[in-house]
Amino acid sequence: MQMLGVDIGGSGIKGCLVDTETGELIGERHRIPTPQPATPAAVAHTLKALVEHFQWKGPVGCGFPATIHNGIAKNASNIDKSWIETDVAHLFADVTGLPCHVLNDADAAGLAEMRFGTGRDRKGIIILITVGTGIGTAVFVNGQLLPNTELGHLILEGMVAEHYCSDAVRKREDLSWSRWGKRFNKYLARLEFLFSPDLFILGGGSAAKLDKFIDRIETRAPLVAAASLNQAGIIGAALYGASREGE
Repeated sequence: MQMLGVDIGGSGIKGCLVDTETGELIGERHRIPTPQPATPAAVAHTLKALVEHFQWKGPVGCGFPATIHNGIAKNASNIDKSWIETDVAHLFADVTGLPCHVLNDADAAGLAEMRFGTGRDRKGIIILITVGTGIGTAVFVNGQLLPNTELGHLILEGMVAEHYCSDAVRKREDLSWSRWGKRFNKYLARLEFLFSPDLFILGGGSAAKLDKFIDRIETRAPLVAAASLNQAGIIGAALYGASREGE
């Protein structure tokens, strides 16, 4: 089936129609900058503009940068704090006039990679890491998602990990890929100590640059780029929306 998948991030809100049987994007992806401040009303109306761009009339799957419990946001690390305890699914449905199914954005990316990408048919413990404005994680054990992990908020070098080695930090501090890679390796080493994963999958924009810092990665578990690179969040959101419509 076709589904509109939307990836809501700290800097951009991206969407595209997705063939949920193949994981392929249908047509061109569209991106609208995330409004600042990223309040519930502002983001909801930006989502409505995205839906109208595609002239979409069906249900929408949305990856959102917060832990989501029964449609309700429980934290807000890279968006406005007024999101906390907001019923995101209800708000989006009310503004767009369409059914909206919402999950954590990194979990969405993970679903796509486990279904169509690098994690397909892989067993054991797999951790997908999305690196962008912040750091998101999705943990899978033998293909089953442990939802709403926020391992980008581990304390590393005396600070929250995503404040030490996100892509936003790399840009802000003008770090070379090599210097940033050394920082990211420390983060992976902490995850490896805690979870003993069999595989790390890197998503987000940094995945396309993996060759620039892979020589700095020294973990036992291999680090590989997500097959869908920066599109995994869109694809996974569409998959989630389709699964909820099928319930």
